[in-house]
Amino acid sequence: MLLTKERRPAIRTLRGWAINVLQEAGAIHECEEHGWAKDRADPHARERAIGLARLDHLEGITAAEAVAEVRDVLDSIGDTCPECSNGDC
Repeated sequence: MLLTKERRPAIRTLRGWAINVLQEAGAIHECEEHGWAKDRADPHARERAIGLARLDHLEGITAAEAVAEVRDVLDSIGDTCPECSNGDC
């Protein structure tokens, strides 16, 4: 029987890659209503994401650059959906 490794989605930008890492680690999730990314405020998930970035970063960037991008993206994501906070849902 042939076993294949699950393929990751094609990522076109460093930011997109960082968002994917944060989702895989459980550090962020999407608003079910609007699709905005929301911070889960889970310190263990944040550390998992940083660890993933160090170990499995994109080709052509250093581990430090990968970790910096994950942190930058995480810092740009709030814990509430901008549309939900306006009372729209």
